[in-house]
Amino acid sequence: MAGTPFSQQVLKPTNAAKKLGVYLPATPSEFQEHGITRAQLEELETDPPQWLADLRRNGPHPRPVVAGRLGISIAGLARGGITDPLTTEQIDELRQDPPAWLVTEREVAAKVREEEDRLTTRAAEQAQREARKAR
Repeated sequence: MAGTPFSQQVLKPTNAAKKLGVYLPATPSEFQEHGITRAQLEELETDPPQWLADLRRNGPHPRPVVAGRLGISIAGLARGGITDPLTTEQIDELRQDPPAWLVTEREVAAKVREEEDRLTTRAAEQAQREARKAR
């Protein structure tokens, strides 16, 4: 039995919105009601229609996008009490005058990145040592 060609596989609207980095309830009703193929998704990414360009520019943005723009984790957003999507304007306001929780979460995120970098470096050094032993 042959499967559907990859480009013709249909994504649910929630998955398509996630891949496009947009908040599904803010998309046009036809996008929300029908699945799109991977080929259509690729077309949206390479030549976004006006509604998609506007959503990406102005929001409202889903939590992963909000967290990324603020430089914190999604869990950090929740700890800060942010559970709803935010617009670009709201994100910019938080950036310009960061509340204490955002300053703390950025520090936490920086420490996590430092630790991840340290572990990556350590693993690379270990791999080099093992490669030298194998010679």
